[in-house]
Amino acid sequence: MNDQSSMIDPFGRAITYLRVSVTDRCDFRCVYCMAEDMAFLPKKDLLSLEELERLCTVFIEKGVRRLRLTGGEPLVRKNIMHLIGQLSRHLETGALDELTLTTNGSQLERFAAELSNCGVRRINVSLDTLDAEKFRAITRWGVLDRVLRGIDAAQAAGLKVKINAVALRGFNEAELPGMIRWAHGRGMDMTVIETMPLGEVDVDRTDQYLPLSELRAALEEQFTLADIPYKTGGPARYVDVAETGGRLGFITPLTHNFCESCNRVRVTCTGTLYMCLGQEDAADLRAPLRASEGNELLSRSIDEAITRKPKGHDFVIDRRTRRPAVSRHMSVTGG
Repeated sequence: MNDQSSMIDPFGRAITYLRVSVTDRCDFRCVYCMAEDMAFLPKKDLLSLEELERLCTVFIEKGVRRLRLTGGEPLVRKNIMHLIGQLSRHLETGALDELTLTTNGSQLERFAAELSNCGVRRINVSLDTLDAEKFRAITRWGVLDRVLRGIDAAQAAGLKVKINAVALRGFNEAELPGMIRWAHGRGMDMTVIETMPLGEVDVDRTDQYLPLSELRAALEEQFTLADIPYKTGGPARYVDVAETGGRLGFITPLTHNFCESCNRVRVTCTGTLYMCLGQEDAADLRAPLRASEGNELLSRSIDEAITRKPKGHDFVIDRRTRRPAVSRHMSVTGG
């Protein structure tokens, strides 16, 4: 059995970053992420908050230093702040370097101060447009003003906010330079993301797909971009934008993958461990979690799964079949 204090994959990468989806539910229905009439998982399939806390704690004991909660929308999970409060003790002991989350911002006005009190220092907010009508169209159910008030509340609570925008051809490409100026003007980093082929949705992703190499060339007509070695532990490559004084990240799973330094794994809200976002191979952690009061079975299952972590993913937008590369929705694995 591996040393309890480290998880090393077959390629010598230490797994120190865990992303946990706490729910597949969301209060938005973003068109590139899920279908409008999504069938959500029955409650019995979901890990309870206590099970999520136990699972995260075992990963922390095995060497995870950074923990990100995702969804769906993590802040719509009932009593989520109880879980975040429980996990924050690992920040206090020094076992965990960072506890953070990715959110659509809809619940931030309500929870920002509490998140800050629990030791959360930075969050990612997914936001693809600053046009209220377009925002309603792409989220189907979202209200832009509410998200903007949430960002205000987060900054007022001392949280560092990074904006994540999915680059979509014909939808927001013309708006992205203005969004960069807006984000940087408020002291927020911004990351643009290529649309990923995950799950059947109601739109054709081949029409939406905008290679970030193309976007970068367009941005360089009005901005001076300088590559920098800055890393947050995630997959983005960063540039400094001379005109705004801010940082801009590019996440390019399709045109330039980022697998060589991958230090992370993902657990879904049902306890399925995915060693790679772009592969179907997975391990069931719910069964060992529920089979025993102790954590030895769970720990062994994690060790066995880490030995199967692949070198990289196989993402491709398939123009022949127009099928997703991976059948599960992003809201299941977690953003």
